Amino acid sequence: MYEKIKELAKLYYPDTVNCRRDLHKYAEKGWLEMRTACYIASTLEELGYEVLVGEDIMKKEARMGVPAETILHLNYHRAQKQGANPYYLEKVKMGMTAVAGVLKCGEGPTLALRFDIDALGLIEESSSSHFPFTNGFASVHRGTMHACGHDGHTAIGLTTARILMQIKEHLHGTIKLIFQPAEEGVMGARSIAESGFLDDVDYICAAHIMPQEDQPYDLYFGMDESFATTKLDITYHGVSTHAAESPQFGKNALLSAANCILNLHSIPRNSDGQTRVNVGTVHAGTGRNVVPETAKLEIEVRGVTSELNRYMEIYARDIIEGSARMHDTVVEIKEMGKAYALNCDDDFMNTIRSMCQQYLPDLKLPPYNLSPLGGSDDFSYFMERVQAHGGKATYMKLLTPMTSSPHNDAFDFDEKVLALGPRIFASLIYYLSHENKA
Repeated sequence: MYEKIKELAKLYYPDTVNCRRDLHKYAEKGWLEMRTACYIASTLEELGYEVLVGEDIMKKEARMGVPAETILHLNYHRAQKQGANPYYLEKVKMGMTAVAGVLKCGEGPTLALRFDIDALGLIEESSSSHFPFTNGFASVHRGTMHACGHDGHTAIGLTTARILMQIKEHLHGTIKLIFQPAEEGVMGARSIAESGFLDDVDYICAAHIMPQEDQPYDLYFGMDESFATTKLDITYHGVSTHAAESPQFGKNALLSAANCILNLHSIPRNSDGQTRVNVGTVHAGTGRNVVPETAKLEIEVRGVTSELNRYMEIYARDIIEGSARMHDTVVEIKEMGKAYALNCDDDFMNTIRSMCQQYLPDLKLPPYNLSPLGGSDDFSYFMERVQAHGGKATYMKLLTPMTSSPHNDAFDFDEKVLALGPRIFASLIYYLSHENKA
């Protein structure tokens, strides 16, 4: 069966590449993935999956960082013009862009895979050295670009779905393929986790395309050295007045913001591990002779453990509120994203290693299961939810050459990974459905 899966991944490889390039061309940011979600849902339906969309698998009020309704409506109409399936478009129109395909194969474990689907806010490179540009699939949505490989993740997920449907007579249990919106900014996973959709899952796995660089391996079985994180939007509201004639009547929101920035970067380090804080943007004021009425900051804190992130967040919130009191302004704090630290299960990673050694012997495997992430990913919400009831979880790395680092406007990856990913995922589902048959 593993040879058949390998051959199917090879057979479908041209379609996987075409899928990736289509998604790359029509890149959409978090909660705006309306065309993307319709593409996924339509494909899963054609394959014969039970398709769940939007509120079927999401808790609406658990979403974070949802854009304004005007932006959601604009992207709805854009997806409409670009041929999105009308039935599914109505289900995702207000940013309810999660999709899942469910395949029931009788008694056995419940197995889940996650694939993230959103793009980043970058203007894509348009030089002759950029492969997507020279081959006609650079993003047509200016200011939005797949610069982290999520177009590849989605294509891998859909080809995995195709392979599994071809071998469904040999599978046992229930398979849930989850296509998650808004991973960038760690905004999207919580709404799915809190919906209860994962509460019967025995095993859940995800993977991220990562640069191969000098590592002669095809994959790692898990990731560590990730950061738990909290993303906050902070808005200080003051009172504007003439800066020369009557400054005493004003309440300077920018002074509150400035005091906040300086003190956030003075949070004491913690001997329990690494922490981070960053103020990414500042927007304030209307003119040089007007006391600023509003000031907005976009900030993040991180910790190498969830406890350290909590330490940073509590300290940051005290500073934010204290800076408002100092200058008699009012502060509004909005949580825009959150993630835990990743905690991959050792025995699950060893299971995947054993499968690869026995049935995928041509893969180049590392001596260690774990490789550092060095960032954050809200797949941690899925992990925590599944592990809370005794399930197992891991987050793998799929290694391939890249032209530049992720989150760069010249980012691109070697598409050979688009054959590797479906083979590994489909083989894992087959292996688990037999090894853990009820």
